[in-house]
Amino acid sequence: MTYEGLAVIFDMDGVLVDSYHAHFESWLALARECDFEFTEQDFATTFGRTSRDIIAHFWGEGLPDKRIAEMDLRKEALYRDLIRRDFPAMDGARELIRALYEAGFRLAVGSSGPPENIQATMEGLDMGECFSATVTGQDVTRGKPDPQVFLIAAERLGLPPHRCAVVEDAPAGVEAANRAGMASVALTGTASREKLAHADLAVDSLLELSPEAIAALITKAHG
Repeated sequence: MTYEGLAVIFDMDGVLVDSYHAHFESWLALARECDFEFTEQDFATTFGRTSRDIIAHFWGEGLPDKRIAEMDLRKEALYRDLIRRDFPAMDGARELIRALYEAGFRLAVGSSGPPENIQATMEGLDMGECFSATVTGQDVTRGKPDPQVFLIAAERLGLPPHRCAVVEDAPAGVEAANRAGMASVALTGTASREKLAHADLAVDSLLELSPEAIAALITKAHG
């Protein structure tokens, strides 16, 4: 059975790439280079915020905007170096992407990350041919839980929101999908199942998902 006319939009960090460790290690490396302090508790409390916001929060006092921007670029470059050495694909990501693509779904990435990070993820997955659209942090003016990122993705896929499902790992991302009028699938790990209870479906692994299950969810959630 094919599912043409349906789409799945994937968040990136924590959904397609298990990026927690690489992001933390890149923060530690930047801190060492700049002679700053940074702990895993610091990282955990700011996870999901932009790099520039984190730099300004911890080290921004007295730093000019130009220096903050330079540190931001350096941190993201360190992150990409790490994932290119040993790409940490989320368990089941490649299998799900391939199954959805072969079943006729249109696929997109909807992330607030830098375009260079999304490109590195696509290269690491080696499945770029399966995706019809990407939306990056450069394409949006409002972050999640605002639905802008997913609405732009649907527009680029040429489908109405109610024909789309979103796979997310963060409560704000699930809220954005719901506000966009899309079926929401929450992947636990970054957040607990309780914090993702507003999703239409919560799973502990991408291996639990299938084209049939997502198509049924879109139909059930939005007709």
